[in-house]
Amino acid sequence: MTAKGVAMRRSNEPLFWSVFSAGGVVVALLVPVLIVLTGFVVPAEEIEFDRLEDIFTNPLVRIVLFGLASLTFFHGAHRFRHTLVDIGLRPLALPITVVSYLAALAGTVWAATVAFG
Repeated sequence: MTAKGVAMRRSNEPLFWSVFSAGGVVVALLVPVLIVLTGFVVPAEEIEFDRLEDIFTNPLVRIVLFGLASLTFFHGAHRFRHTLVDIGLRPLALPITVVSYLAALAGTVWAATVAFG
């Protein structure tokens, strides 16, 4: 109820914004580390590829990488959805939402297959 006594409609939007926020933070903190490791440190032969492979095959690291991928997909889906709606595709908001989050779910399933398959 609001101050005027009118009931507010329940929304699932806070859930999507929390996943968006978590994905953004995780991407901002961990992806640069992965880029530096795989793009600069390994080619410079500061760490041997076999050692990096040992680290990435650790089950705990696989779970972290899966979480990183999943949050990244949902962060991107939320950003894509809101961008399309904001540029004038509001009449297509529901199909855009469904396609965006189904794509993120498909990416998460793919990430699980890669990480744990």
